[in-house]
Amino acid sequence: MDGSPGLKNWIKLLALGLVWGGSFMGISVALRDIGPLTIAAGRIALGAVLLVAIVRARGSGLPDPRGGVGRRVWIAAIGMGLFSSALPFALLSWGQTYVASGFAGVCMAAVPLFVLPLAHVFVPAERLTLRRGISFLIGFVGVLVLIGLDAFRSVGSDHESLARLACLGAALCYAIGSIITRLCPPVNMLALAAAALSSATVMMVPAALIVEGMPATWPTPLSLGALLYLGILPTALAQVLLVQVIRDTGPGFLSQVNYQVPVWSVIFGALLLGEALPPQLLISLVLILGGLLLSRKRRKAIVAP
Repeated sequence: MDGSPGLKNWIKLLALGLVWGGSFMGISVALRDIGPLTIAAGRIALGAVLLVAIVRARGSGLPDPRGGVGRRVWIAAIGMGLFSSALPFALLSWGQTYVASGFAGVCMAAVPLFVLPLAHVFVPAERLTLRRGISFLIGFVGVLVLIGLDAFRSVGSDHESLARLACLGAALCYAIGSIITRLCPPVNMLALAAAALSSATVMMVPAALIVEGMPATWPTPLSLGALLYLGILPTALAQVLLVQVIRDTGPGFLSQVNYQVPVWSVIFGALLLGEALPPQLLISLVLILGGLLLSRKRRKAIVAP
């Protein structure tokens, strides 16, 4: 990597922020009729079916597990399924049952802070520098300004402390998953995304059935629509974009999407739910965008005329 992500990857990063920003609303709506583990299992299974159908229609299929490289690809796919989908989806769905969504947003903004030391150790091209560290802290401050201290206010739930830890655990899972994705051997990226979601499906569906069982009543169309949205956009499409961006630019660049997620969540709430935009939105946007620009700024060589 030469440090320049390119316009395509910036567009993909923006798209990921958009679809993930709407996922919190989707989870909240689905939780009205569906259990948290069933939501996680359902969206993963829907995403896996969609991606497997696409790769088979394209004639490529899932990665070949034969040979040393093939086994390493599938080990990475299983790790991605666990840390990028199964665990974080389950933790966030359960956590949002007991904590305010603003706190979950702050936790997603902590993903880059987990990625920094992990990438420094495991990804040679992602060494931690002073400029990069400052840029991530600026972006994180921007998210804190947007969410405000109300995100940390107690809602009086018996399980609130565990739910807060679950949200932070989801952030750590995403960071670990991004490192695994970057270290995976070269392979068709759409096939890798399909393999990762297929692996996550094998993990989550049995877990959801054992813990929550089959739903006692059929969910409402609104909840089913929310689950369908979660499966298609924040899961299937996002998994493809996630793999492409990490493989092209590294986990450090992708982790910056987590500064966008709370911003888009607030904007969607205003546009779709009629919620008022917070007055600090502009200040937070300036800080977040400033952190993003600082992290990607490169020194240009001075060439004599």
